[in-house]
Amino acid sequence: MNLPPDVIRVLIVDDHALYRRGLQTVLAVEDGIEVVGEAADGVEAVDQAEETLPDVIVMDVGMPKRGGIDACRVIKQRVPSARILMLTSSDDEANLFEAVRAGANGYLLKDVPPEEVAAGIRSVFHGQSLLSPLMASKLLEEFKQISQREPAPAPMSGLELPRLTDRELEILKLVARGRLNREIAGELFISENTVRNHIRNILDKLQMHSRMEAAMYAVRQRLIDPGE
Repeated sequence: MNLPPDVIRVLIVDDHALYRRGLQTVLAVEDGIEVVGEAADGVEAVDQAEETLPDVIVMDVGMPKRGGIDACRVIKQRVPSARILMLTSSDDEANLFEAVRAGANGYLLKDVPPEEVAAGIRSVFHGQSLLSPLMASKLLEEFKQISQREPAPAPMSGLELPRLTDRELEILKLVARGRLNREIAGELFISENTVRNHIRNILDKLQMHSRMEAAMYAVRQRLIDPGE
């Protein structure tokens, strides 16, 4: 299927056929979004991702054969260009943190209005990390408690942590505090494009898939303190 370059190619992954059909119906009326495939479980998701090369994958967490988080981890290795928006009916914190570690670019609860799913697809496509307000507050609270729950990591013999510039550390700290690109740009008096470039450099240096994952890594390694 040949689509205009400005169309976001979307793969829908959910084990409930009715939900997949409903989401397809919602996205069909959205300008600039085209559903290029669907899958009913994590195994099919990996196959479809490799076949269709979607820009964004909207994926359920709990599915048979292979769960969404495991599928996310595999897809990030095989189709690294794909951005993954997890959708779930559960607000389980453990799933959220595992999804972040697996490289998910967003995490929304299924009770959000349908138009928010379309907005979420556009957000993660353009490099934002997306969380529902409830899950965002849980993730930020986790960031704040990491230093209290875990001892500082021991230095790795012969290995150095990636070196981030002062500006990159400043931006990563704001990311860890839940700031969007436009909010970071306004706070630091720089353009959104400059923020995006800095975040791209941060992800390259840390070899991370998403800004949430990078922020979690930076907190664990004591590179930043999100509570400051």
